[in-house]
Amino acid sequence: MSTVNPSKLFFAACMSLIVTAMTFAIRAGVLTELSQTFDLTDTQLGWVNSMAFLGFPVAMMVLGLAYNYLGAKILMYIAFIGHVLGLILTITASGFWGLIISTFLIGFANGSVEAACNPLIADMYPKKQTAMLNRFHVWFPGGIVIGALVSQAMTSASLGWQAQIGVMLIPTAIYGWLIFTQTFPKSENIETSTGTNIKALFTPLYLFMIVCMTLTATSELGTQQWVGRVLAETGAHPMILLALSTGLMAIGRQFGGPLVHQLNVTGVLLVSAILTAVGLYMLSTATGGMVYVAIVVFAIGVCYFWPNMIGFVSEYLPKTGALGMSLMGGAGMFAVSIWNPIIGGWIDSNRAEAIANGMTDESAIELATGQATLHTMTMFPIVLIVAFGILFAVRGKLAKGAHTQ
Repeated sequence: MSTVNPSKLFFAACMSLIVTAMTFAIRAGVLTELSQTFDLTDTQLGWVNSMAFLGFPVAMMVLGLAYNYLGAKILMYIAFIGHVLGLILTITASGFWGLIISTFLIGFANGSVEAACNPLIADMYPKKQTAMLNRFHVWFPGGIVIGALVSQAMTSASLGWQAQIGVMLIPTAIYGWLIFTQTFPKSENIETSTGTNIKALFTPLYLFMIVCMTLTATSELGTQQWVGRVLAETGAHPMILLALSTGLMAIGRQFGGPLVHQLNVTGVLLVSAILTAVGLYMLSTATGGMVYVAIVVFAIGVCYFWPNMIGFVSEYLPKTGALGMSLMGGAGMFAVSIWNPIIGGWIDSNRAEAIANGMTDESAIELATGQATLHTMTMFPIVLIVAFGILFAVRGKLAKGAHTQ
């Protein structure tokens, strides 16, 4: 019987997360082309986007419950099948509903990756869970950088959206080969009693963190998914902005271990909320070169949100096990699925308001529309500043509570 190789499994997990991230980046890059090809409004584009974020939490809720019975290996098989089917069906879509169904499948595959890999990594590296989760989540922004650059290069080469979707089948095949040739470990270092997991979910702290996760995810992913639409007329290139922000996030997460050690997870989350609010406000007012400065502040702000929310659960709420980590990520993506059509609606209404105010130049209308939308989105991190401020103030009690579980 083959022995477990944590390094190769970690690499397979990272490769699957690269595919997950590329689906977000390349979709953002082809949104305008999709709207033209299928004659879609921004609200309809919002619904297409929302399917990726809806499929994600559905997978995480269902497979999070099933993790203790199926294990990470089966969940990764499900992810692979979902990615292959979703990508092929997207390429062959003929209209709005085809995009809805295929995007949901891709979202379900993305959620399967998170449902499998977060607890797998926490189990394989029990003494450095948050540090390794940060290293794993390097490849979400890292994959977005790859996807954004690929999308930009293929667009410049006049390769259409179908080709850009199809290129993601290559890394999908790589992680598929990896998971089919590796031995997965049995769970030994996380709580595997589903009854205990479910009971631990219904605590004030976990429910509080669920609410916070909906806001951190929307602050990060809600902005990134619409970057091409809301920043197109600022004088900065949207895909370069996306690559810059996510590149900085990847670097930050790679070296996030010492920062978490110095500030504590709660301190990192509080500082992140402050920087995200400042970054979004700057983006809502900046044009030209200042947009790049603003996106740097924003990227540093959202950098540590996702992995440290998952890390917080693994460290401070260990009895929730794989289910707790899965539902935390699922709540974040579900929130983005709800907010995406709303953000699309804000864009439509802000554009209509700009026109009603007498603007006639198309570029000026789009600039005012994007800035007004980003200004509204600043409310998400502002609420988080208050929430994480409370969390930071009681961090000592949280640590004691984790040790008594």
